[in-house]
Amino acid sequence: MTRDFSLSNPAVSVTAFLTLAVLWGGSFVAIEAGLHFFPPLLFAGVRYLLAGLVVLGYAAVVSDRWIPRDRTEWGAVAVAGTLVIAAYHALLYVGELHISGAVAAVLVSLSPVLTAAFAAALLPSQRLGPVELGGFLLGVVGVVVVADPSLETLLSGGSTELFGAGLVLAGAATFALGAVLLRPLRNDFSIVPMQGWAMVVGAVVLFAGAGVRGESPAAVVWNATTVTTLAYLTLLSGVIAFLIYFALLDEVGPAQLHLVGYAEPITAALISWLVLGHLIESRAMVGFLVILAGFLVVERHAVRRVVDARVPRDADA
Repeated sequence: MTRDFSLSNPAVSVTAFLTLAVLWGGSFVAIEAGLHFFPPLLFAGVRYLLAGLVVLGYAAVVSDRWIPRDRTEWGAVAVAGTLVIAAYHALLYVGELHISGAVAAVLVSLSPVLTAAFAAALLPSQRLGPVELGGFLLGVVGVVVVADPSLETLLSGGSTELFGAGLVLAGAATFALGAVLLRPLRNDFSIVPMQGWAMVVGAVVLFAGAGVRGESPAAVVWNATTVTTLAYLTLLSGVIAFLIYFALLDEVGPAQLHLVGYAEPITAALISWLVLGHLIESRAMVGFLVILAGFLVVERHAVRRVVDARVPRDADA
């Protein structure tokens, strides 16, 4: 059993939720800035190797058991490491070579909708009804609005932004697929050490991918931006944000925590404007609102339960 810190105070939970949104929203901007000086897969690999070692060290201190002991537990680590960490971040980092971090955050916000779609396809108990299917299609429309694949662009095949958006969207899909494949592998192994092992496994896979792409450590330009972005991604959006996530997961549950993904594009846009001077286009914000609408349709029952639990009822009603 893991002795995690508690967020039982509602005010503390809200603060933690907003902090998580800022840290993870800022990570998209930090990736964008760091990619000017660091090859993408090496960048992601170094980040998650360092973060994974720190999380495992924390797990060794606070957990009764921090090493997986059977095939199911190692299977969960393998799925999380290869899909949720390595594949998702490889596609995200390479995609951000072509699009801004703020736009990438909008596209990644489709992940909960994709998770519901994969669950319906792979888990017999999670079928999509007509309303849920409509919500999924709304999410797809939102992505089309963001990517803006005009007929001229599709015929010429020359849009680097469209290519980058496609990579990030594929990354969101691998993240969602990994989340669904992890469900049958749930066990009593604490999520904190599992995440630490997944980070280390994902880093190894990312380093292998960097070798295939011909990325070299000699290509890294070490300067203040490189060190700052790597430290931010490793310690703040990696270690601290994940520990906040674990605590919130225990306190509010996954349905409410999904909503943090819809605060991330807003914080990413604000941080991108403050740090890099980039303004997100209105088209991307419209697409984000359509994706959010799709999520609310797909997860309407879970959202209603969250609202009912949080909004006090009139005793005389």
